[in-house]
Amino acid sequence: MEKTKCPIPVFIPLIVGIVAVSFSSIFVKLSDAPVSVQGMYRLLFTILFMLPFTKNQWKKAKRIQPKHWLLLFLSGTFLALHFLLWMGSLKLTTVASSTIILALQPVFVLIGAFFLFKERTSSASLMGMAIAICGAALIGWGDIGISAENLLGDLLSLFGTLAVAVHMLIGQHLLRHIPSFFYSLAVFISAVLVFALYNGAAGIPMTGYGGHDWLIFFLLAIIPTVFGHVLFNWLMNYVSATTISVNILGEPVGASILAYFMLNESISLFQGAGGFLVCTGLYLFLKTSRVPDHIKEASVPQNV
Repeated sequence: MEKTKCPIPVFIPLIVGIVAVSFSSIFVKLSDAPVSVQGMYRLLFTILFMLPFTKNQWKKAKRIQPKHWLLLFLSGTFLALHFLLWMGSLKLTTVASSTIILALQPVFVLIGAFFLFKERTSSASLMGMAIAICGAALIGWGDIGISAENLLGDLLSLFGTLAVAVHMLIGQHLLRHIPSFFYSLAVFISAVLVFALYNGAAGIPMTGYGGHDWLIFFLLAIIPTVFGHVLFNWLMNYVSATTISVNILGEPVGASILAYFMLNESISLFQGAGGFLVCTGLYLFLKTSRVPDHIKEASVPQNV
């Protein structure tokens, strides 16, 4: 589908979006609330922001098949799992390590697209994938020398990235049958329910948090979600998903810079070298991939 011209210079919303999503990991670290509570309220507040636009959405629910309702809940479950694992990783490892590993998300999505949708990719893209994976391995190798806790954080980020890739692949299938706005709304509601069940079963209190934590919950919803990923979704009306994916590679850089100034986190030699390889490999991978743009849209980070 041909893209229309953006009403404002594209670089402006791109920069705003990259800065916004870069704050996600910072906010998670600034709150002492359990990550399952942070994830639940982040999505709950996002749902509240969406409610004014849902007037005509519920009529569409009647046309959704039972199997699609099941997949919507499954997608929400994997989204909740992503938040639980990735946000949990930030409590164990650095912002740089966690966000660089999370940047591998497009690789996992397109690997899944290969097996599920039989989409092929070029040898140059495979080379880029290999470079990016080597970069992530280098970060993990370096974190072994720091502590076992850091390495565990890296693994949680990796599994969180796999979880969000599954969430997006389910979404790629569902968006052929369900309007995107209703899909997002239903998935967010499902994820909130999963978090509520998890918190209840684990005995994690869902109330009683201080004003600082409630502010963080609100900021997680408004800044990285609304001014980040909602903005990226809007931009896909004007530029390709590949363009957005490549530019989102600035998130690990932005998050690491913010962590240096706001959290006093330094970047090790292994993290710097690994981050460079990941970003270089992903740039090559996304620029040379031959898969259709509708598949690439699933690789654009939506909910980190």
